Amino acid sequence: QGSFKHQRLHFLTGAGFTGTLLGHHWTEFMFYVFCQVFNDPIHGTVELHPLLIKIIDTPQFQRLRNIKQLGGAYFVYPGASHNRFEHSIGVGHLAGQLVEALRTRQPELDINDRDVLCVKIAGLCHDLGHGPFSHLYDQMFIPKVPHPPGPLGDKMAKWKHEEASVEMFDHLVESNNLEMKDHGLILPEDMDFIKKLIEGLKDPKAVQVSPWPYCGRPKEKSFLFEIVANKTNGIDVDKFDYFARDCYHLGMQNNFDHLRFIQFARVIKVKKDELNHICCRDKEVGNLYDMFYTRNCLHRRAYQHKVNTIMIAEAFLEADKHIEIEGSGGKEFTLSPAIGDTEAYTKLTDDVFILNCFGVQKCIVKIEYKCHALHTSLPLSSLPKERKRRWERELAAAVPEGGDGGVTLTAQDFVVLFVTFDYGMNDQDPIKNVYFYSKRNPNTAFNIPRDQVSKLLPACFSEQLIRVYSRKTDEPSVEAARRHLVKWCKAKGLPNPQAGTKHATSTSRTEPLYMGSHSSTRPPRHPGLRHFGLNE
Repeated sequence: QGSFKHQRLHFLTGAGFTGTLLGHHWTEFMFYVFCQVFNDPIHGTVELHPLLIKIIDTPQFQRLRNIKQLGGAYFVYPGASHNRFEHSIGVGHLAGQLVEALRTRQPELDINDRDVLCVKIAGLCHDLGHGPFSHLYDQMFIPKVPHPPGPLGDKMAKWKHEEASVEMFDHLVESNNLEMKDHGLILPEDMDFIKKLIEGLKDPKAVQVSPWPYCGRPKEKSFLFEIVANKTNGIDVDKFDYFARDCYHLGMQNNFDHLRFIQFARVIKVKKDELNHICCRDKEVGNLYDMFYTRNCLHRRAYQHKVNTIMIAEAFLEADKHIEIEGSGGKEFTLSPAIGDTEAYTKLTDDVFILNCFGVQKCIVKIEYKCHALHTSLPLSSLPKERKRRWERELAAAVPEGGDGGVTLTAQDFVVLFVTFDYGMNDQDPIKNVYFYSKRNPNTAFNIPRDQVSKLLPACFSEQLIRVYSRKTDEPSVEAARRHLVKWCKAKGLPNPQAGTKHATSTSRTEPLYMGSHSSTRPPRHPGLRHFGLNE
């Protein structure tokens, strides 16, 4: 089966035999499950259930081979060439590891084979809905394209890749005639359960109502919904894999040990909401802070690198009307409306965009921007689009003393982008929502206040960054844009731009002030971009 080179027989029940014992006629059956085994650079030997292999062999899953895990970060980090394909296999593997560990240590949880298989499938299929260049498509492209009136426009306005993953999973099962019942699953109950595992329990307060609002599994098994997509505190196997895998390919250090979490994970009923939650040993609280710190560092240095956001998104906007994909019934769809047709969306990968860019030459020019940045404590997340447009007009009108040197800048020459860095729970300490247990009382769940952990923890868990881009890339225009930005910041009472200009004054910061990197060294220069430091 393709790259899967080994097969392993798993003995599940006793030998087949029919006879009479103590006056009762009984039959014991024997059957085997062929698990495909392959080697993963992150997790080593990985075994996959036959149903998972059937899912992997479908076109809907194989498309993930052609979607970069980190999107445009590959243009900055040459090692970041890994795809959603191997990440999804890793998440399916870790989901199985965690649920099996809980079943082994706590048989009273009544975790059965169906539960285990459903959790593995959810982990494997959780990213089926990603579009080209991963998060760039759903976060930077779809929100900016004009939304047509009607159901498609409504869908585009609230579209998330998790919802697309559920749609793609339905399409995968239906179009490939997967016989889920042949592997012991009960339909539609288990299908609903798998899809809810992919989505996660979005509203934590909804689970406290009576009766239990989620079909698929009873309230006693609520902890299963925290394995793949944990909306309560963000600790799930999805992060476990991408932290380890992304750090490996980016050449960065991963300080979080997910195997220790799995080793100490324990399900306990919490008095606050009367639900069973996955809890962690109290001594592991420092390890969890390391996990969220790793997440913050990855966002700063790679996930929200300036090349990985506005530049490629602008190229997508330019190419939207020029790239067409054939969908159901032979109908043609462009980049954005393709989300309304699962057959067309199946064909939408990084390759579709890259191959067609040769016929859309003008979109290539758009990815050459100059970038400046400044820190601010403004509540950027609440700023409407009109505020961004007004700021772009104000930047163009902020003509510095001495003029622009013959350069004319308009609002269309500036792009303002807001970026938020946090620990995964907006401005909240994510550990506030984590439950722990102690060695002395392993069946009692409790929270750990931050003052009992360390006095060196962050005082703030969220900050915003304003990035200002110049569409003009010639040196006189870039220098004029710098001057406009400095004057605009002064007029707004904002600090000097982080990337600075020759007119900016130095600060007492101990970190290097360069865009897209939080390391102690200057980041590499990139064609079409320039890192402007305060001392330049």
